[in-house]
Amino acid sequence: MMQLKKFIPVLMLALALMPAMLQAQSNQPTREELERRKRELQKEMDDAQKLLSETKKTSKESLAQLRALRNKIDVRTRLIRNINEEINFINGDINSALRDVKTLEKDLDTLKQQYAQLIVAAYKNRSSYAMLNFVFSADSFNDALKRYQYLKQYRDFRRRQADNILETQEQLKTKVKNLEDQRVKRSSTLQTEEEQRLTLEKDRKEKDEVVSKLKGREKELLDDINERKKAQKKVQDAIRLVIRKEIEDARRKAEAEELARKKAADADRKRREDERKRAIAAANEAAKNNAANNNPTVATPPPPPPVERPAVAEAKPSRVLNVLEASPEAAALSDNFVANKGKLPWPVESGLIIGYFGKQKNADMERITEENDGMIFGTRKGGSVKAVFDGEVRKVFSIPGAGFVVMILHGQYYTNYVGLSNPSVKMGQKVKTGQSIGTARNNDDDSMGVIEVQVFKGGALQNANQWFKQR
Repeated sequence: MMQLKKFIPVLMLALALMPAMLQAQSNQPTREELERRKRELQKEMDDAQKLLSETKKTSKESLAQLRALRNKIDVRTRLIRNINEEINFINGDINSALRDVKTLEKDLDTLKQQYAQLIVAAYKNRSSYAMLNFVFSADSFNDALKRYQYLKQYRDFRRRQADNILETQEQLKTKVKNLEDQRVKRSSTLQTEEEQRLTLEKDRKEKDEVVSKLKGREKELLDDINERKKAQKKVQDAIRLVIRKEIEDARRKAEAEELARKKAADADRKRREDERKRAIAAANEAAKNNAANNNPTVATPPPPPPVERPAVAEAKPSRVLNVLEASPEAAALSDNFVANKGKLPWPVESGLIIGYFGKQKNADMERITEENDGMIFGTRKGGSVKAVFDGEVRKVFSIPGAGFVVMILHGQYYTNYVGLSNPSVKMGQKVKTGQSIGTARNNDDDSMGVIEVQVFKGGALQNANQWFKQR
């Protein structure tokens, strides 16, 4: 009883830890997920290397080059982490294969021992006379038949034992071969991981060298950032002006439609009232005529006034609609856009994020702080820019020093593409997700193409980081 009491706390602790253990197991990626992630990371690494190569073509170091290096380091770090998880899987396979090999070796030893005993017994009774004597020494025919069947089953059992030994030997060979293959794979993967780590160290040293050179040009970089802020303000002022005008136009249109609806309703009520009055007057006139002619016929009573039809109550929407959602289609588009929050595709085929929404302090240069109104994507020079969701182009305009801006409306939401060159869409055009709307404008040092995508809800700027799919 005392031993049981001592065991209870241990049992309770195990039960308490079990959900956490199960959760940890469920969060473990599968082998297929690791392979898929490895392919995606390798593609990201290739894209990062291409962009880094482009930034190196300029005559001097730039923040773009520093961003490209940091992105490459981040991707390589994730790739190494993925390789380590793959190694863990391989180690698990090797341990499992080792257990199988040991089990098969034990089974094989047992089978060989049993077969050896059978051989010894068969050797002792190897004489045909002894076997016949065993059968014919039976007391009855039935007993002799059973002895014969026993001998036959015995021979079959020996044959099966021999087959089992051969089959187990083949299984053992296969398991040993798989074990060797897994060991070779682990060795190759470990070598790949080591190569990636060495390359990562080189990337970090290269980044440190770029940071050191950029710090010598810190004042120049700060001046460039201040100039960019002025251009950003121009872009924001122009975008907000367009949105305010759109909202005001939509409000006026809605008010005009409401006024027209009220006028039509008033006119309909007046028409029905006039019809009722005319009907009453006609009935009264008929009654007077009957009385003047001394018509004994009972005067026809005036017809009852027309029954006012109750106004049909309009179905209340599930939420308060914005003036930009004047139609059911626009409201549905808004809902679909919201449903894809955090899942919006990137506006570029390949590239990297070089700027996030809001204030971003440079981790390597304390005095450098950038503030963005959207997410900024880097891609190859002249790279195609695509719409991130279905919608309608509401405005295409250019701002000196900032390139073209394309504004696409999705119900009550806008996505604004800042920094386009050669826009390929026009105002009023319907676009689909993934449709090309232009090309990315080159950045300041002409090393890559950049595009900024902002998200607005009506006139309110949104945190774009929360809307786009993170790789």
